[in-house]
Amino acid sequence: MAGRFYDQWQVGDRLVHDIRRTVTETDNLLFSTMTHNPQPLHLDAEAARASEFGQILVNGTFTFALMVGLSVGDTTLGTLIANLGYDKLVHPQPVFLGDTLRAETEVVELRDSRSRPDAGIVTFRHQLFNQRDVVVCDCLRTALLRRSAA
Repeated sequence: MAGRFYDQWQVGDRLVHDIRRTVTETDNLLFSTMTHNPQPLHLDAEAARASEFGQILVNGTFTFALMVGLSVGDTTLGTLIANLGYDKLVHPQPVFLGDTLRAETEVVELRDSRSRPDAGIVTFRHQLFNQRDVVVCDCLRTALLRRSAA
C-alpha cells in the first residue's frame, strides 16, 4: 500500500510526487465535454486566440482534479476513509495545452477524529507546478484516514 495511515504523518511532512503529466488537447476537450462545460476559452480555438491569453486555457477543474490525483498514490491510497473537503482553492496562473505539471504536498494539520477512534483528520496543502516551476493550482484537502493497526 502506497498511502500512509493517520499516525504515520507529522505536521511539516513534505512530498514531491514523482508522476508528472503533460496536458493534451484531448484531456481538456474530454473533461470539458464530460462535465458539460461549454466555456469557449476551453473549447473554441478562435475564441481563445482572440482572448487576452491568445490560446486555449485548460479547464481549471481538470487542473484541480489532476493535482489531487497526482498526490493520491503517495498520500491516501488504501488509507482513506473519506475526503472531507477542499479549501482555499486558487489558480494563480493559467494552464495551457502542452504544459507539463507536477505536484507537491505538505501536511499542515493533524487532529484526532472525535467520532472515530480508529481514524484521524489530515489537512494536506497540495500545489501544482508547470514546467517552469510556476504554481498553477493550490489548495487545502482535508481527509479522514485510518490509523495503522498497531
